[in-house]
Amino acid sequence: MKQFDSRNLTMVMDLYEMTMANGYFIDQDKDKRVVFDVFYRKNPDQAGFSIFAGLEQIIEYIEDLHFDPEDIDYLRSLKLFDEAFLSYLSDFHFSGDIYAFREGTIMYPNEPIITVVAPLLDAQLIETALLLQINHQSLIATKTQRIVRAADGRTVSDFGARRAHNMDAAVYGARAAYIGGAVGTATVLAGQMFDIPVSGTMAHSWIMFYKDEYTAFKRYAENYPDSTTLLVDTYDVLKSGIPNAIRCAKEVLEPRGKRLKGVRIDSGDLAYLSKKVRKMLDEAGLTDCKIIVSNSLDEYTITSILQQGGCIDSFGVGERLITAKSDPVFGAVYKIAAVEEDGTFMPRIKVSENVEKITNPGRKKVYRVYDENHQSIADLIALADQEIDFSKPFRYVDPDHYWKNRYFDNCTVKELQVPVFLHGKRVYEKESLQDISQYVKEQLVNEVWDEEQRFENPHTHYLDMTPEYYEMKMSLLEGVRVE
Repeated sequence: MKQFDSRNLTMVMDLYEMTMANGYFIDQDKDKRVVFDVFYRKNPDQAGFSIFAGLEQIIEYIEDLHFDPEDIDYLRSLKLFDEAFLSYLSDFHFSGDIYAFREGTIMYPNEPIITVVAPLLDAQLIETALLLQINHQSLIATKTQRIVRAADGRTVSDFGARRAHNMDAAVYGARAAYIGGAVGTATVLAGQMFDIPVSGTMAHSWIMFYKDEYTAFKRYAENYPDSTTLLVDTYDVLKSGIPNAIRCAKEVLEPRGKRLKGVRIDSGDLAYLSKKVRKMLDEAGLTDCKIIVSNSLDEYTITSILQQGGCIDSFGVGERLITAKSDPVFGAVYKIAAVEEDGTFMPRIKVSENVEKITNPGRKKVYRVYDENHQSIADLIALADQEIDFSKPFRYVDPDHYWKNRYFDNCTVKELQVPVFLHGKRVYEKESLQDISQYVKEQLVNEVWDEEQRFENPHTHYLDMTPEYYEMKMSLLEGVRVE
């Protein structure tokens, strides 16, 4: 049995991917080129937008895509697969093209985040891995950004590792949280792997180990005089914790020329306690001492605490961030959009009883449309080979109000997808995590309407279509209509 540290992530797939690939191989369809799109149908928490995260891990996965001899042996043991197919897999590498949004892009439902143009077998085998990376990291990045907005300029750190669903969820969740605007993490491996600032001081066990609270504070301050932050709620915040923290500041730190950096409250009425603590610290001359709070926080509890006048400098957010507790499923899907026939990609469409599950077919491009102030007013789907001319008023179709004649005027556009792999070779230059996080911030400040950033009833970002694309989609629907 493979151990945790020797896993081949190529094997992270649903069995049906392998059974279908085997069938395509037997039917001699494995090399037929197809188009698959990754998209999602709704924003979590009924939000106005989401954040695309996880692209770097997708790149790493594609570049390492292979089957080890023991993988082939395991697949053979299932007694499902043709021996020639297993032999083919022993030398398999991805050979297709992948196009994607830049990581950190603000994104909206039903637009292609990632497009795979590849031989059928290649495209089928990567489905699960693409989805799990996007679904997890986009979810956590989006949730974190909501929490950061609620904090209203105060810093937010990821404290969630011990409540994450497993080790990978903790580490990659920390990465996604940083993309979403967290300033740091308590997870050491995430700090090491991704150069995320790490923070942390003590647990209640440190306090409880010593004979009394003051001794615990004193020992910690002596060990870490330049970064002393004390956990003050082990016994009683106002009657014990803060008086002992102030005493430690005066008797241990200040004689060394050092200052008490902060106090952390991890329980109780955080709004009430923080106001009382701020007053006590200020009266003791510790006006520069920061107040950090934690304990089951999210955007709603943070908003409530601040509305009540909570005197807080920083939030440590754990379980409700790392698990996106309020809406823990992102829901990106991977659907075939076109099949190459005689050198031309012929569109495919999924039709459902549920209107929201009808797919946008064919090879296509997606553009972001900006007004004269460079604020994003809509996204636009066009045919892949269609020329877009915005030098004059451009007619578009709103698929929800298709009968109306509408135009973009005095607007500019940016194509959102960029090449990531071409013919199996990476052409996308990886970005630093800091640059990705900064990109998110710049979009939210400069491009995304405030109305889309509301927590309640956010403005819906429009996904429009060129008339040519809309007509193609409608003709496909007409062709598959069942009387």
